[in-house]
Amino acid sequence: MQLPYYMWYEAAHAMLGPARALADSTRIFCNNPINPLSKTPVGRSLAAACELFERTTRRYGKPVFGLDTALVGGERVAVIERVVWERPFCNLIHFDRALGEMRERQPKLLIVAPMSGHYATLLRGTVETFLPTHEVFITDWVDARTVPMSEGDFDLDDYIDYVISMLHLLGPDVHVMAVCQPAVPVIAAIARMEAEGDPKTPLSMTLMGGPIDTRVSRTQVNLLAERRGIDWFRRNCIFKVPLPNAGFMRDVYPGFLQLSGFMAMNIDRHLEAHGEMFKHLVEGDGDSAEKHRDFYDEYLAVMDLTAEFYLQTVDTVFVRHALPKGEMMHREFPVDLTAIKRCGLMTVEGEKDDISGVGQTEAAHKLCPNIPDELRAHWVQPKVGHYGVFNGSRFRAEIAPRIADFIQNCEQRFRRSGADRSEGAVLPFKSKRATTAAE
Repeated sequence: MQLPYYMWYEAAHAMLGPARALADSTRIFCNNPINPLSKTPVGRSLAAACELFERTTRRYGKPVFGLDTALVGGERVAVIERVVWERPFCNLIHFDRALGEMRERQPKLLIVAPMSGHYATLLRGTVETFLPTHEVFITDWVDARTVPMSEGDFDLDDYIDYVISMLHLLGPDVHVMAVCQPAVPVIAAIARMEAEGDPKTPLSMTLMGGPIDTRVSRTQVNLLAERRGIDWFRRNCIFKVPLPNAGFMRDVYPGFLQLSGFMAMNIDRHLEAHGEMFKHLVEGDGDSAEKHRDFYDEYLAVMDLTAEFYLQTVDTVFVRHALPKGEMMHREFPVDLTAIKRCGLMTVEGEKDDISGVGQTEAAHKLCPNIPDELRAHWVQPKVGHYGVFNGSRFRAEIAPRIADFIQNCEQRFRRSGADRSEGAVLPFKSKRATTAAE
């Protein structure tokens, strides 16, 4: 648990402040239209170099969703973000659409964003895609370095408790979508609810690119965790938050460390992208440069994770494979996936996913044998990696419609059945089942 390393990072960032300010001033000077230098290749190259230096050395703050409107039923309506549930480490945001007389019931969708270094705004495109047809809620996880020590710890068990609490708030007619990391705590939360006969069990869950069984199609992320072991991560990845942050002295897995790991996996791609941006700036291709800015403004904005959550997740999911082995516990209770009977299950994977390999998420189907086949669906999206599972053109055109169809079928059939969910009754239905790419 080292304090100095995080302090050195903070100190280095502060020391680069004057250089960043000088670079930004030079960029503005070189881009000024009344400056003759701005019309020359030398001036444009200097401005481009200064912008890249400033952007690669700054700290990126938490982005905003910026979803002010949505197209619902062919009409553009206002959207207001409202926090409807609040805890020290998470807020639940409701995207409230001003539907007025158009208001009619649409499926409630709880999107559980990953707590893996990036903010929930990484799923902006996911939210935007479902806003026209669903009442959308999303988990907005809080940066651990901003949470005072007086608020206590937060681990994987607390994460599962948070999910259950949110499901109780939203009621039994909600659908859950877990993107990447939360696939494990979400399915564990539902298993615990089912085991207790909880009437607030959701109608369906959609798991997207999640590490349900990391023994399948091992990726470099999985192999690293198995090879190093949990003690290595405790010694080398956990640091104390320095001043002047509100979470001073809290043990965390720093966001900048997570980001460096992600970038190292595809360093050639990132270097090429920044080289392309330099070229676009010199050539005056503002649209292409802006796309680069938009992506990296989001990608480089990172948050710290509590040490206890990070270590428990690594140990449970990647080192011991406790969930697929049937050994995972939620506090003193076993997580028994065979208890899930009333909740529909859809899994989505990306053909080129190098973080959660193909088959890791699909494994949930074998682990939940008591869900009727009519309440299942699986889809492998060709030609997309991890990010493309929940964002981008293929997500909007091919993945999201299948999820919406699955949710709608669950809605209709459960309501027609008139089933008493408190007793676990369910009426099977014939869904428009998605198929894998191979099929």
